[in-house]
Amino acid sequence: MYESSHSTKESAVSSSPLHHVSELGQSVWIDFLSREFVDSGELDRMIDEDALVGLTSNPSIFQKAIASGDAYDDQFRELLETTDDIKEIFVQLAARDVSAACAVLRRVWDEGSGRDGYVSLEVDPRLAYDAEATFREAMRLHDLVDEPNLLVKIPGTKPGLAAIEDVIFKGRSINVTLIFSLGRYAEVAESYVRGLERLIAAGGDPSKVASVASFFVSRVDTEVDRLLDEIGGHDQLKGGLAIANAKLAYEHYQQVFSGERWEFLASKGATPQRCLWASTSVKSPDYRDTMYVEELIGPETVNTMPSETIEAFQDHGRVDATLERDVEGARRLFDQLAAAGIDYDDVTEVLEREGVQKFAESFDELIGGLEAKRGALVAA
Repeated sequence: MYESSHSTKESAVSSSPLHHVSELGQSVWIDFLSREFVDSGELDRMIDEDALVGLTSNPSIFQKAIASGDAYDDQFRELLETTDDIKEIFVQLAARDVSAACAVLRRVWDEGSGRDGYVSLEVDPRLAYDAEATFREAMRLHDLVDEPNLLVKIPGTKPGLAAIEDVIFKGRSINVTLIFSLGRYAEVAESYVRGLERLIAAGGDPSKVASVASFFVSRVDTEVDRLLDEIGGHDQLKGGLAIANAKLAYEHYQQVFSGERWEFLASKGATPQRCLWASTSVKSPDYRDTMYVEELIGPETVNTMPSETIEAFQDHGRVDATLERDVEGARRLFDQLAAAGIDYDDVTEVLEREGVQKFAESFDELIGGLEAKRGALVAA
């Protein structure tokens, strides 16, 4: 898709496993961001060599980036001259990284007519159960970065649904994150569609709005495998629900973004809210390290991977159109797990609650680290 100036390099690049994934209609994004990653040219390199067309971030990623080295110190000192609000300092530090990444990925956004080339920046996860505060912060982040290829991340909690619809109605692009259950995914997709309907009714242009629904994968297997170990005697059911869950989510995606209701919105320029597979690094040593990429390849989807998973897939990933394969088997697995004593609704509720809590704790840790860094910089 992105040509090299050297024919030998072009041949090698175009035959990479991730380029073949891209040819099957799935967009390759990376779940990582740091100032050095952008400034060193590594992001540019991965666009060419790893078929990379997007980027996601979260509080944990920023915490690690800012804590290591001194790349942020100069801007930190400048900000300290005008404010001592640590959260505001973080937002400014993150906005600079996100803006720089948006600039690098803008060529992807331009060449693909806005299909890809996006960078995600998350609202404060501590606001996950406050719809109004989430809406205000999402709008503020869009105003601050002000790039057409920015996606602001909003947690897909019950209160988050109202914020999702309202931000879409305002014509802003979002990444709905921390989705674990099929029921919640259906509500997220409905919120997106309703937001578009309101936008069009008000005379807005839906062609400028993009969205992805980030369905978390590996954490589902981690939790279910733990419960199966407690129950005992059902090892054959391990390591399957995460993939089955995603396959049924994709089936629902195909239903929502087709038919008369959607065709009207599409005729006005609206684009589908694609499923994004997140948390795709494998947590168990019992499973193939590229499993959550290999088993979820399908058109009109996104897979955002940590750099280690990208490297592993480029080394030994198997490419095949797997996402729509054996959907009936996925349904059967749900029944088998229920018969074994696994309560799907309880599992996904726990995962959502823990996911929000972990992101909030990461944010608190990030703020604490910045306060320590402020002390060191002031002392110096």
